[in-house]
Amino acid sequence: MRVFVTGASGHIGTALIPELQNSGHEVIGLARSDASAAKLEEAGVQVRPGELDDLDVIAKAAADADGVIHLAYKRDLMHSGDIAGLIAANQAVLEAAAGALEGTGKPFVTPVGTLVLWSGGITGRLGTEDDTVASGPLAAAENTTVALAQRGVRASVIRLSPVVHSTLDTQGFTPALIAIARDKGVAAYVGDGANRWPAVHTLDAARLFRIALESAPAGSRLHGVAEEGVPFRQFAEVIGRNLGVPTASIAPEEAAGHFGFLAMFAAADNPTSSALTRQRLGWEPTHPGLIADLDAGHYFA
Repeated sequence: MRVFVTGASGHIGTALIPELQNSGHEVIGLARSDASAAKLEEAGVQVRPGELDDLDVIAKAAADADGVIHLAYKRDLMHSGDIAGLIAANQAVLEAAAGALEGTGKPFVTPVGTLVLWSGGITGRLGTEDDTVASGPLAAAENTTVALAQRGVRASVIRLSPVVHSTLDTQGFTPALIAIARDKGVAAYVGDGANRWPAVHTLDAARLFRIALESAPAGSRLHGVAEEGVPFRQFAEVIGRNLGVPTASIAPEEAAGHFGFLAMFAAADNPTSSALTRQRLGWEPTHPGLIADLDAGHYFA
């Protein structure tokens, strides 16, 4: 299968390329810089120069491919807190790809976050793949993608854990929290820190994207979750221990000043199950868990 991938040179994309190639697929990657293009070419990927704003390029590449995995997002908008701009830019890409794939039955896979469940009020219990969120900014990409099944696209969404961890993770939530703790001199959590975040290793997530591309039914909601919920306090404690800084509770009103763009999620309780994903697709995570990966030391080198 010829697979067009946005974000191919990024965190998950870097793991996904060999996962696809080792299963006999050919990868075409969107590259927005010469450095990204060189990295992709070295990995044996056919390069399509362009950015997420180049909707004609994306539509043409999607039309020429046998399937699409859309991983890229505008990181600068996320870090500046412009969630509305981030969502609008992503919706434009989804529509461009959808128009190219409509009526073909080709697969389209894209991630959203398990935090979509928390944003929809599903908290205090395990969220499942059968839970839906009717509306809201975090649900927009998911609902748009699932609706593509009615337009003749074998579309699926993977609700990814907020923590996707490995040696490849250099710009995700984990390095951001480590940088904050290093800068502030304290690894903080909100309140009692009992709120839970799910986690998954990058290599396990990449394998799930490949399986979804190959076999997920149209309209599937899947969960990229290996650990259902790591207490945020435990997360903070292992960061503090590895940095040699104290761990401390902060009040909810202090979160914005401490966590910056992550403040809206720092107290989120988002325990999430992947039982149905494992049952339906035969996916089983096999790589180290979050605490073991943090204690391996690579995040703090």
